[in-house]
Order: sequence, then C-alpha cells, then structure tokens
Amino acid sequence: MREIMMSAPDIQPEDIERVVEVLKSRSLSLGPFLERFERSFADYLGVEHAVAVSSGTAGLHLCVCAAGIGPGQEVITSPFSFVASANCVLYERATPVFVDIDEESMNIDPDLVGAAVTDRTRAVLPVHVFGQACAIGEIDALCRKHGLIMIEDACEALGTEYCGRKVGTFGRAAVFAFYPNKQMTAGEGGIIATNDAGWARTFQSLRNQGRGEMGPWLLHEQLGFNYRLDEMSAALAFSQLTRIEVLIERRRKAAESYRERLRDVPGVRLLSPVATTTRLSWFVLVVRLDERISRDGVVEYLRKNGVPTRTYFSPIHLFPFYRQRFGYKEGAFPVAERVAASTLALPFHSNISHADIEYVTTCLKNAVERCTP
Repeated sequence: MREIMMSAPDIQPEDIERVVEVLKSRSLSLGPFLERFERSFADYLGVEHAVAVSSGTAGLHLCVCAAGIGPGQEVITSPFSFVASANCVLYERATPVFVDIDEESMNIDPDLVGAAVTDRTRAVLPVHVFGQACAIGEIDALCRKHGLIMIEDACEALGTEYCGRKVGTFGRAAVFAFYPNKQMTAGEGGIIATNDAGWARTFQSLRNQGRGEMGPWLLHEQLGFNYRLDEMSAALAFSQLTRIEVLIERRRKAAESYRERLRDVPGVRLLSPVATTTRLSWFVLVVRLDERISRDGVVEYLRKNGVPTRTYFSPIHLFPFYRQRFGYKEGAFPVAERVAASTLALPFHSNISHADIEYVTTCLKNAVERCTP
C-alpha cells in the first residue's frame, strides 16, 4: 500500500530561514515579523487593519467581545461548520441561533436568516465552508436592514472571491486561520481583518491581556486574554503569504485533477463553486456520496487500503453539550444533517502528487462499487 497523507503543510527553505532568523534574534514575541505580517495581510486582502492572534477561534471570540455581545443576546450562524463558529458565542454567554443551510453551497441559507431575527439578535456570523463563498451579499444587505453586526468566519476561505470581491471584506470584521491543513499555515494562528480602527485597537489590547496601547507594560485597562501570535509563527505566516497565490493555484489544480478522475463515478459528486463564488480557494477536497452508498463502508475500505478520510462536518447542534444545553434533536436542521451524513473529505494538499490522486480515486471507485446495493 502507498502511504497517503490526509493533509500536509507546504514548508519551503525560505520558510525555515525566516523562523531561524527569529530564533537568532532577541525578539520572540510582539516583534517586527508580527507587524510585517499584519501589514502584508491587510494589503493582500484590501482592508485597513489586520490583527494576528493565536488561532482562528481566538479571533472569532475577540470579534464577539468587540461587538459587545453578551447574556440574553443572540447570534445567527450555521450548524454545519467547525464548532468554534458557535462556541465563540457561548464564551460570552450569549446564544448561537442556528438556521439551516443551502444544500448546493453547504453554507447558511440567507432566506432563513431573516426569519430567525428577533429583538434579541445582535449579529450574524456566516461561515464560508470549505472555501465556498456563502451568500455574503444577501446577508450583508439583511444585516444593514436590521441594524445587525456581521462577523465573517473566513477561516477556510483565504483567497475566495464572491462576485469578484475577496471574502473577508464584507463584515465589520472577518477571521482567517492558519492551521496546517489550511491554504497557508503558521503552525497555529489566525488573523482578524477589519476596516474599523476602533475595533482594531480593541483586538490589539484584548489579545495582549487587556493592556493599553500607550500605558506601562503591566497596566491592564480591561479584561483581556493571552491570544498573542508568537514571533516564530508570524515569521512563518509572513513567508507563506508571499507565495499564497502559488499555494492556492496548486490546490486548484489538485482539485481539478480529482474532478477529472471522479467525473464518471456514479453517486460521487465533488464540491463545485456556486454562481456567486467567482473564485473558490480550496480548503479540503470534499465529495458527497449518494444516499444509497454506505459511507461507513467506503471509509472502511479506503482505510484498509491506506487512504485516510475525514467526515466533514458533524452538525454542531447534535454534539452532546449542545443537545444537553439547548435540547436539540435529530431533524432540527434536516438539510445540514443530510449533507453531513453524505460528505467525505479525501487526501488533499498543495503538493499532493498525481500518482496519489490516481491511487485515491481508484480506491474510491472500487469502494463505491462494493458499497452500493
């Protein structure tokens, strides 16, 4: 059997050199690479401010804090996402309100968002799942109509465009993440993008234990957190960002190679950009299986043949602590549950070889044949 990697970061010699440069310096935190990375990221995205933090989760949490969201207030979001997009609301003892998703895009259904707005709604937190742009234009218009704050979870969508405009530039703030399976990596880490100077200052303080901008080092002006991004991670992120378009293009080509090989496989459908996603920046390679196909059987066959897989995503509302706290039951959001039961992520990264893609797709074809009644 071949040894197939589920995902792998693209680390080049220049990335290592940048990190070593930091290690040889005397500045391992809040140093020059952090500033360079933040400025470069803001320029790439086309926003005024970018504030790096320790993770995408930390970034989402700080956005909820900056928005003043708290007990008794609600944030509308998607149940089909990584759990952090809902947990960040719970951190401030507010309530995440789920609405179902659109089956084609797998993103939050904008037609359902308006119906979920109440006098307790403070914000909408849409997610660009798998690098597919959600209906951000419609959601933005709805937020403006109701006077709601919009926070974009773009953690999986660096480089994605909605109607020719980069996602992450629509909301009051947007968050990106740099875990090793993302389009670019800092090992860990995330960044908040915003055009609001006041929010940017708030993020800079909150990530650093609530310290003031001009005050003494140990003067803490507000309750904050240790959400700093260390200088080694900032150097790696800065280096990766210099070739982000190359990394995105390699992933696009790998996705097209998968698409070509899976085109005629009955019951298997690869994620495709919807009309408003004018550029899909691939995060993971997700396929949907026909309901007649045993996904568990496919997963087991692939495992036995050395092909790792992931079931992206399990619906958040069916996690044990969400069931216990809010009383959710199966059937609450049928589209999200149906999509979640049929999706499967295959090995994917910017340097995956054609031989590995050929092997994975051949195994998948064989698995589907065996697991279809």
